[in-house]
Amino acid sequence: MSKGNSTKITDELYQYMLDHNPPLDAVQRGLVARTYATFPDVAGMQSAEEQGPLLAFLVRLTGARHIVEVGTFTGFSALSMAQALPPDGRLIACDVSEEWTAYGREAWEEAGVADRIELRIAPALETLRAMPAEPHIDMAYVDADKESQISYWEELVPRLRPGGLIVTDNTLFHGTVLDASATGSAAGVRAFNDHVTADPRMDSVLLAISDGLTLSRKR
Repeated sequence: MSKGNSTKITDELYQYMLDHNPPLDAVQRGLVARTYATFPDVAGMQSAEEQGPLLAFLVRLTGARHIVEVGTFTGFSALSMAQALPPDGRLIACDVSEEWTAYGREAWEEAGVADRIELRIAPALETLRAMPAEPHIDMAYVDADKESQISYWEELVPRLRPGGLIVTDNTLFHGTVLDASATGSAAGVRAFNDHVTADPRMDSVLLAISDGLTLSRKR
């Protein structure tokens, strides 16, 4: 079996890629820096730098006006998507941490998009189940606890409009998806990937972007 392009992503090539992508603005750059300075042990939960412009691109590409984010952390991904929304667009951000999301609130205000983001501090499944049952979501970004990914998926898919998009992060999970005896989060990601591949309601592709990114479009 051929794996196709085998380009190795060196630090220099990664920087070249960033240099040829839309640059982060001052607010985004400041939020990324504050996250790494304040939460160095868990800063890896922040979406990769190249994912901010990609998420914004997908918002514009789909014409999304109603976005749901599951897992907000310090708010970089929500900021990137909200900046791409039209002024009357809305993003519901789901998280359980007031501490982490406080940094996001500050950045959203600074960027002038706080009125587009509704932060709901509660278990995400509770927030999703309280939403209208009919299809109304244009795009969702899922980057939260991996053991619950299938549950998030099953709440989101029926609420997604036809042609709507679900973007799921960490679907390669540092390569541990290859381990059939994986437990915990790695096992959750493995089960999720199999679940998504078998779902006849959606068309999905798993891409080797950052730690793995799956794009799923509702049929």
